[in-house]
Amino acid sequence: MAERLDFKQMCARFEVTPRTLRHYEYIELLFPEREGRARFYGPREIARMTLILRGRKFGFSLEEIRQWLELYDRDPEGRTQMQVWIDLADRQLSELAERRRHLDEAITELTALRDGVRRDLDAKG
Repeated sequence: MAERLDFKQMCARFEVTPRTLRHYEYIELLFPEREGRARFYGPREIARMTLILRGRKFGFSLEEIRQWLELYDRDPEGRTQMQVWIDLADRQLSELAERRRHLDEAITELTALRDGVRRDLDAKG
């Protein structure tokens, strides 16, 4: 039998808040089965959640993730989805490299400033 999680189990499995999970449903990233007021997440939704969180980890916006996930249903072979993924990844890699460059500059500058203050403090001794 295919795995099926209720709302609370889904939150626990992916370590997200109920608010986050409801938001992902609201913006149509996830489509749980509903039985009365209960929500259940099958293999498809579990896989989608894995991809959503991976995309967030890499810095993609929820809208980019939503658009990318929509391609899966429109392209059974997955070629369009793969090409879009490559394009998104290339752009994100470039952005991450730029952020790293800025962080490296900030670290170098802060280290030099700290070392200078330390020397001044030691000189006053």
